[in-house]
Amino acid sequence: MNSNYEMFHVEVLPPRQDAEDLEIRLDRFADRYKRVLEAGYCACITDNAMGNMSFQGPEIIEEYNLPVKPDNVMIHLNTFHSKKDLDNILNSCIYQGIKYLLIVSGDGNVRFPKLKPSDLDIQGVSSVTAVELLKYINREYTGAFISGVAFNPYEPEEEEVEKMERKIEAGAAFVITQPIIEKNLVVDRLISNIDIPVMVEAWMSKKLHLLSDCVGYEIPEDTEYDPIKTLTDLQSEYPSGGVYLAMMNYKRQFNLLSELQRKVSI
Repeated sequence: MNSNYEMFHVEVLPPRQDAEDLEIRLDRFADRYKRVLEAGYCACITDNAMGNMSFQGPEIIEEYNLPVKPDNVMIHLNTFHSKKDLDNILNSCIYQGIKYLLIVSGDGNVRFPKLKPSDLDIQGVSSVTAVELLKYINREYTGAFISGVAFNPYEPEEEEVEKMERKIEAGAAFVITQPIIEKNLVVDRLISNIDIPVMVEAWMSKKLHLLSDCVGYEIPEDTEYDPIKTLTDLQSEYPSGGVYLAMMNYKRQFNLLSELQRKVSI
Protein backbone atom coordinates (compact mmCIF):
# COMPACT_ATOMS: atom_id res chain seq x y z
CA MET A 1 0.00 0.00 0.00
CA ASN A 2 1.22 3.52 -0.81
CA SER A 3 2.52 5.15 2.37
CA ASN A 4 0.22 8.13 1.79
CA TYR A 5 -2.78 5.98 2.68
CA GLU A 6 -1.25 4.87 5.98
CA MET A 7 -0.50 8.26 7.53
CA PHE A 8 -2.76 10.67 9.38
CA HIS A 9 -4.66 12.93 6.99
CA VAL A 10 -5.20 16.18 8.87
CA GLU A 11 -7.83 18.64 7.68
CA VAL A 12 -6.66 22.23 7.21
CA LEU A 13 -9.47 24.71 6.50
CA PRO A 14 -8.66 27.82 4.45
CA PRO A 15 -10.24 31.02 5.82
CA ARG A 16 -13.48 32.40 4.45
CA GLN A 17 -12.99 35.24 2.00
CA ASP A 18 -15.24 37.52 4.08
CA ALA A 19 -13.41 36.88 7.37
CA GLU A 20 -12.89 40.11 9.31
CA ASP A 21 -9.51 39.08 10.74
CA LEU A 22 -8.33 37.72 7.38
CA GLU A 23 -4.58 38.24 7.79
CA ILE A 24 -4.62 36.47 11.15
CA ARG A 25 -6.57 33.55 9.70
CA LEU A 26 -4.29 33.26 6.66
CA ASP A 27 -1.24 33.23 8.94
CA ARG A 28 -2.93 30.59 11.08
CA PHE A 29 -3.63 28.46 8.02
CA ALA A 30 0.02 28.71 6.93
CA ASP A 31 1.24 27.77 10.41
CA ARG A 32 -1.07 24.74 10.66
CA TYR A 33 -0.20 23.60 7.15
CA LYS A 34 3.54 23.70 7.93
CA ARG A 35 3.03 21.90 11.26
CA VAL A 36 1.19 19.06 9.52
CA LEU A 37 3.92 18.63 6.90
CA GLU A 38 6.74 18.88 9.43
CA ALA A 39 5.10 16.13 11.50
CA GLY A 40 5.03 13.84 8.45
CA TYR A 41 1.25 13.83 8.01
CA CYS A 42 -0.83 14.70 4.97
CA ALA A 43 -2.36 18.20 4.92
CA CYS A 44 -5.88 17.99 3.45
CA ILE A 45 -7.15 21.35 2.27
CA THR A 46 -10.90 21.73 1.92
CA ASP A 47 -12.79 23.39 -0.95
CA ASN A 48 -15.41 25.91 0.21
CA ALA A 49 -16.33 23.65 3.12
CA MET A 50 -19.97 23.77 4.30
CA GLY A 51 -20.81 26.04 1.34
CA ASN A 52 -18.69 28.94 2.66
CA MET A 53 -16.75 30.89 0.04
CA SER A 54 -13.14 30.37 1.08
CA PHE A 55 -9.69 30.81 -0.37
CA GLN A 56 -8.32 27.97 -2.47
CA GLY A 57 -5.45 25.93 -1.02
CA PRO A 58 -3.13 26.28 -4.04
CA GLU A 59 -3.46 30.07 -4.07
CA ILE A 60 -2.52 30.35 -0.38
CA ILE A 61 0.38 27.94 -0.85
CA GLU A 62 1.65 30.09 -3.72
CA GLU A 63 1.06 33.43 -1.98
CA TYR A 64 2.84 32.32 1.21
CA ASN A 65 5.50 30.32 -0.64
CA LEU A 66 4.65 27.27 1.45
CA PRO A 67 6.53 24.01 0.93
CA VAL A 68 4.89 21.13 -0.95
CA LYS A 69 5.78 17.52 -0.32
CA PRO A 70 4.00 15.51 -3.04
CA ASP A 71 2.95 12.68 -0.70
CA ASN A 72 1.89 15.03 2.09
CA VAL A 73 -0.60 17.42 0.47
CA MET A 74 -4.15 16.67 -0.68
CA ILE A 75 -6.49 19.20 -2.26
CA HIS A 76 -10.26 18.77 -2.06
CA LEU A 77 -12.02 19.72 -5.28
CA ASN A 78 -15.77 19.98 -5.79
CA THR A 79 -18.18 20.68 -8.64
CA PHE A 80 -19.00 24.29 -7.66
CA HIS A 81 -16.56 26.09 -9.93
CA SER A 82 -16.53 27.66 -13.34
CA LYS A 83 -14.68 25.66 -15.96
CA LYS A 84 -11.98 28.36 -16.09
CA ASP A 85 -11.45 28.29 -12.32
CA LEU A 86 -11.41 24.48 -12.30
CA ASP A 87 -8.61 24.34 -14.85
CA ASN A 88 -6.72 27.12 -13.07
CA ILE A 89 -6.82 25.12 -9.82
CA LEU A 90 -5.68 21.93 -11.53
CA ASN A 91 -2.86 23.63 -13.42
CA SER A 92 -1.76 25.39 -10.24
CA CYS A 93 -1.61 22.01 -8.49
CA ILE A 94 0.54 20.59 -11.27
CA TYR A 95 2.88 23.60 -11.17
CA GLN A 96 3.27 23.29 -7.39
CA GLY A 97 3.80 19.53 -7.43
CA ILE A 98 0.49 18.63 -5.76
CA LYS A 99 -0.69 15.23 -6.99
CA TYR A 100 -3.35 14.03 -4.51
CA LEU A 101 -6.94 15.18 -4.96
CA LEU A 102 -10.15 14.30 -3.15
CA ILE A 103 -13.01 14.70 -5.63
CA VAL A 104 -16.42 15.43 -4.09
CA SER A 105 -19.72 16.81 -5.33
CA GLY A 106 -19.48 19.48 -2.65
CA ASP A 107 -21.64 21.97 -0.78
CA GLY A 108 -22.71 24.94 -2.88
CA ASN A 109 -24.99 27.94 -2.65
CA VAL A 110 -26.45 30.49 -5.04
CA ARG A 111 -23.21 32.50 -5.12
CA PHE A 112 -21.20 29.65 -6.59
CA PRO A 113 -21.07 28.70 -10.26
CA LYS A 114 -21.82 25.03 -10.93
CA LEU A 115 -20.08 22.96 -13.56
CA LYS A 116 -22.38 21.80 -16.36
CA PRO A 117 -21.94 18.57 -18.36
CA SER A 118 -21.28 20.64 -21.48
CA ASP A 119 -18.37 22.37 -19.69
CA LEU A 120 -16.67 19.01 -19.34
CA ASP A 121 -17.76 17.69 -22.75
CA ILE A 122 -19.77 14.92 -21.08
CA GLN A 123 -22.98 13.59 -22.60
CA GLY A 124 -25.95 11.67 -21.21
CA VAL A 125 -26.19 13.23 -17.73
CA SER A 126 -28.20 16.18 -16.44
CA SER A 127 -25.69 17.43 -13.86
CA VAL A 128 -22.05 17.13 -12.86
CA THR A 129 -21.30 14.97 -9.83
CA ALA A 130 -18.01 13.70 -8.44
CA VAL A 131 -18.15 10.92 -11.06
CA GLU A 132 -18.20 13.32 -14.02
CA LEU A 133 -15.56 15.58 -12.47
CA LEU A 134 -13.31 12.58 -11.90
CA LYS A 135 -13.80 11.43 -15.49
CA TYR A 136 -12.86 14.87 -16.77
CA ILE A 137 -9.69 15.10 -14.67
CA ASN A 138 -8.50 11.63 -15.65
CA ARG A 139 -9.23 12.34 -19.32
CA GLU A 140 -7.76 15.82 -19.62
CA TYR A 141 -4.96 15.53 -17.04
CA THR A 142 -3.99 11.90 -17.60
CA GLY A 143 -1.37 10.72 -15.13
CA ALA A 144 -1.07 14.09 -13.36
CA PHE A 145 -3.11 13.24 -10.26
CA ILE A 146 -3.99 10.46 -7.84
CA SER A 147 -7.65 11.10 -7.15
CA GLY A 148 -9.82 9.78 -4.36
CA VAL A 149 -13.52 9.98 -3.61
CA ALA A 150 -15.88 10.09 -0.65
CA PHE A 151 -18.19 7.38 0.69
CA ASN A 152 -21.23 8.09 2.86
CA PRO A 153 -22.24 5.10 5.02
CA TYR A 154 -25.37 6.97 6.19
CA GLU A 155 -27.03 7.02 2.77
CA PRO A 156 -29.03 3.97 1.58
CA GLU A 157 -26.32 1.37 1.18
CA GLU A 158 -27.37 0.00 -2.19
CA GLU A 159 -27.41 3.46 -3.77
CA GLU A 160 -24.09 4.48 -2.23
CA VAL A 161 -22.39 1.26 -3.34
CA GLU A 162 -23.70 1.79 -6.87
CA LYS A 163 -22.22 5.30 -6.83
CA MET A 164 -18.94 3.88 -5.60
CA GLU A 165 -18.84 1.43 -8.49
CA ARG A 166 -19.21 4.34 -10.92
CA LYS A 167 -16.52 6.30 -9.10
CA ILE A 168 -14.10 3.39 -9.35
CA GLU A 169 -14.91 2.98 -13.04
CA ALA A 170 -14.13 6.68 -13.47
CA GLY A 171 -10.66 6.14 -11.98
CA ALA A 172 -10.90 6.60 -8.21
CA ALA A 173 -7.67 5.49 -6.55
CA PHE A 174 -8.76 5.64 -2.90
CA VAL A 175 -11.75 6.34 -0.66
CA ILE A 176 -12.31 8.51 2.41
CA THR A 177 -15.50 7.88 4.37
CA GLN A 178 -17.77 10.42 5.98
CA PRO A 179 -17.10 10.69 9.74
CA ILE A 180 -17.74 7.55 11.74
CA ILE A 181 -17.54 7.39 15.53
CA GLU A 182 -17.35 3.63 15.96
CA LYS A 183 -17.00 0.42 13.97
CA ASN A 184 -19.37 0.68 11.02
CA LEU A 185 -20.72 -2.40 9.27
CA VAL A 186 -21.42 -0.55 6.01
CA VAL A 187 -17.79 0.62 5.91
CA ASP A 188 -16.68 -2.93 6.74
CA ARG A 189 -18.57 -4.29 3.75
CA LEU A 190 -17.13 -1.61 1.50
CA ILE A 191 -13.58 -2.49 2.53
CA SER A 192 -14.28 -6.18 1.87
CA ASN A 193 -15.74 -5.57 -1.57
CA ILE A 194 -13.37 -3.11 -3.25
CA ASP A 195 -9.68 -3.29 -4.09
CA ILE A 196 -8.63 0.31 -3.45
CA PRO A 197 -7.53 1.77 -0.09
CA VAL A 198 -10.23 3.03 2.29
CA MET A 199 -9.49 5.64 4.95
CA VAL A 200 -12.02 6.28 7.71
CA GLU A 201 -12.79 9.78 8.92
CA ALA A 202 -12.61 10.63 12.61
CA TRP A 203 -14.60 13.59 13.97
CA MET A 204 -12.21 15.47 16.25
CA SER A 205 -14.54 18.23 17.46
CA LYS A 206 -16.91 18.08 20.42
CA LYS A 207 -19.40 20.19 18.43
CA LEU A 208 -21.83 17.38 17.80
CA HIS A 209 -24.35 19.59 16.00
CA LEU A 210 -21.80 19.95 13.20
CA LEU A 211 -21.32 16.20 13.15
CA SER A 212 -25.11 15.86 12.90
CA ASP A 213 -24.98 18.06 9.79
CA CYS A 214 -22.36 15.78 8.27
CA VAL A 215 -23.98 12.43 8.98
CA GLY A 216 -27.56 13.50 8.37
CA TYR A 217 -29.20 12.52 11.66
CA GLU A 218 -29.60 14.27 14.96
CA ILE A 219 -27.02 13.60 17.67
CA PRO A 220 -28.07 15.14 21.00
CA GLU A 221 -25.66 17.84 22.18
CA ASP A 222 -25.38 16.24 25.62
CA THR A 223 -24.08 12.99 24.13
CA GLU A 224 -20.79 12.00 25.73
CA TYR A 225 -18.07 12.13 23.10
CA ASP A 226 -14.30 11.79 23.45
CA PRO A 227 -12.59 12.52 20.10
CA ILE A 228 -9.19 11.11 21.10
CA LYS A 229 -10.70 7.85 22.32
CA THR A 230 -12.75 7.66 19.11
CA LEU A 231 -9.59 8.15 17.04
CA THR A 232 -7.77 5.46 19.01
CA ASP A 233 -10.69 3.05 18.62
CA LEU A 234 -10.88 3.66 14.86
CA GLN A 235 -7.15 3.03 14.50
CA SER A 236 -7.66 -0.29 16.27
CA GLU A 237 -10.73 -1.25 14.23
CA TYR A 238 -9.25 -0.19 10.87
CA PRO A 239 -5.50 -0.81 11.07
CA SER A 240 -4.99 -1.36 7.33
CA GLY A 241 -5.62 2.26 6.30
CA GLY A 242 -4.97 5.79 7.47
CA VAL A 243 -7.41 8.02 9.31
CA TYR A 244 -8.69 11.39 8.14
CA LEU A 245 -8.98 13.87 11.02
CA ALA A 246 -11.80 16.38 10.57
CA MET A 247 -12.29 19.54 12.66
CA MET A 248 -9.21 18.94 14.79
CA ASN A 249 -8.28 21.24 17.65
CA TYR A 250 -4.67 22.20 16.91
CA LYS A 251 -3.99 23.60 20.38
CA ARG A 252 -5.16 20.63 22.42
CA GLN A 253 -5.01 17.65 20.07
CA PHE A 254 -2.25 18.06 17.49
CA ASN A 255 0.66 17.25 19.80
CA LEU A 256 -1.06 14.03 20.88
CA LEU A 257 -0.97 12.58 17.36
CA SER A 258 2.68 11.54 17.34
CA GLU A 259 2.16 9.31 20.38
CA LEU A 260 -1.01 7.81 18.91
CA GLN A 261 0.74 7.07 15.63
CA ARG A 262 3.72 5.56 17.46
CA LYS A 263 1.47 3.17 19.42
CA VAL A 264 -0.13 1.93 16.19
CA SER A 265 3.23 1.36 14.49
CA ILE A 266 4.61 -0.74 17.36
